[in-house]
Amino acid sequence: MYEKCTHCGQSFHLEPSFYYGALYLSYGLQVALFAAVSVAIAVLYPEAPTAWYLIGVTMVAILLFPLVIRFSRSAWIHIFVKYDETKANTTVDL
Repeated sequence: MYEKCTHCGQSFHLEPSFYYGALYLSYGLQVALFAAVSVAIAVLYPEAPTAWYLIGVTMVAILLFPLVIRFSRSAWIHIFVKYDETKANTTVDL
């Protein structure tokens, strides 16, 4: 992630260990993805072997890991930092 927002200049490093809470959001998102993949395999291939579930869940977890991490960090900071539209229109030098 960037050190500061490119639109408003908000620092993304608020305090040490700030993003530990994002780990819990990431965990929840991964569990939802695991469940979605498992249901999709069960519906599309009712007689699929257990290996298909393991491979499907593992592949989705690996492929979507960067997106899940960024989304969870973004969601976590949005819980604690209020968006200020007046700052968003200014130009920030990084």
